[in-house]
Amino acid sequence: MDLSVDNLKGPSIIAATQCNKRFPVELLTIVTLLALFEFVWLGTRVGMARGKFGVSAPATTGNEEFERHYRVHYNTLEQLVLFIPSLWAFGYYVGQFWAAGLGAIYLIGRVIYALAYVKDPASRGPGMLLSVIPCYVMLLGGLAAAAWQYLTA
Repeated sequence: MDLSVDNLKGPSIIAATQCNKRFPVELLTIVTLLALFEFVWLGTRVGMARGKFGVSAPATTGNEEFERHYRVHYNTLEQLVLFIPSLWAFGYYVGQFWAAGLGAIYLIGRVIYALAYVKDPASRGPGMLLSVIPCYVMLLGGLAAAAWQYLTA
């Protein structure tokens, strides 16, 4: 099996990891790892809130502010399921620079969302929009670009 640059076709893992000339992934990798780091940071905040408010594991209720930290962390997990595949599909079919830019907006939106939601859940709207809209753009854009490439190939 020849895995040389010239024989790699399509969006395969081998093509993405062994052939940065055809599909540069540095920015997508950086944004993905920053998103995971952000998720770990939010999890750390949940742990700190457990200690601060005396909510022992495995309990997920017992103090309103702790529950806000917990919901932010859990909601971010829900968003990551949409964000990461959409980021990579959009980056592959549309371009890593566009995907990385939208990913940066998502990351900023998640921080704004987290801080606002813990302070006052009613104020979470701007942060939620800054993180959800890039996900939908990348989801629909990646799907449309993949379909276009498939139909015109």
